[in-house]
Amino acid sequence: QVQLVESGGGLVQAGGSLRLSCAASGSIFRALYLGWYRQAPGKQRELVATITSTGTTNYADSVKGRFTISRDNAKNMEYLQMNSLKPEDTAVYYCNARWGVSTYWGQGTQVTVSS
Repeated sequence: QVQLVESGGGLVQAGGSLRLSCAASGSIFRALYLGWYRQAPGKQRELVATITSTGTTNYADSVKGRFTISRDNAKNMEYLQMNSLKPEDTAVYYCNARWGVSTYWGQGTQVTVSS
């Protein structure tokens, strides 16, 4: 069982930066396929970025060049550095982890970008 807890959301002006953190429980962290998703009001949840157990990253086109996903296996932590934020980045951001056929989600953290 893996538990995920996000932190770091908040209100920021357009052009600003935020760093989201996700703390994970469990001894299998190193093997987890990690990701960040987001869901804006009235829209479906969408993929933001992923990172494999070996550090390979993948990004949605809408955030490429602005967001950076990373992980610290020694601390069981996952991060999302968000720069040059835009109002359309406003959403609830969710930490995600996958291992085998199991998928785990955090509770979400709100990010609001004002224009």
